[in-house]
Amino acid sequence: MPRKTDVPSRITRAAIALFSRQGYHGTSTRDIARLADVSEVTLFRYFEHKEDIFWVALSFCFESLQPRFSALEPNGRKATPEVFVPRILNVLIDTATFSPELVRLVAVALLEVHGKAEEVCRQHLTPLFTAISSYLHQNIETGTIRNLNPAITTLGMALTVLAQPELSKLVDGCHISRMDLRDVLETYTQFWLGALLPPEKEPLQSSSEISFELPA
Repeated sequence: MPRKTDVPSRITRAAIALFSRQGYHGTSTRDIARLADVSEVTLFRYFEHKEDIFWVALSFCFESLQPRFSALEPNGRKATPEVFVPRILNVLIDTATFSPELVRLVAVALLEVHGKAEEVCRQHLTPLFTAISSYLHQNIETGTIRNLNPAITTLGMALTVLAQPELSKLVDGCHISRMDLRDVLETYTQFWLGALLPPEKEPLQSSSEISFELPA
């Protein structure tokens, strides 16, 4: 039998695996208990409702994002677009690559569960989106970046990367899903710098001139 202190963690990890693969309505508490190797009676000693398990699972996944925000701290936002844009994209690529369950659970929360979905997603995602939008806004004011809507641009950058693994399969000629992480980062960086920088500030063509930062 698992130790008592292990049980909530096992239930949470089982829930993440099942909810992200089968959706909310396609996953039962019996499924979660079986994967966590506990009885359904034991599961309900820790969680009153299935929805409670879902919110704990989603919050647990969101916690993995926090260390990645360090690249977007206020001091880091003073960097040039050639430095800061790869940092933004690196955070998003890391999330899509190493935390695919989070991306799927956010979709499940918004499309199936509703309820606290917007509140929970706002709590965890707003700091990231605000950091990006604020950077864009301050650089638009100085003329470093084109006069684009910061909010729409932020969403465009996020959705381009986070939805890429699945949607790229539907677009002929899109090979991003088969690239290594450095090539993915370079491809997105060249695209977004080309979109953001004014015509007189063409994006650097040599990848060696752009700051590509990958996790150790």
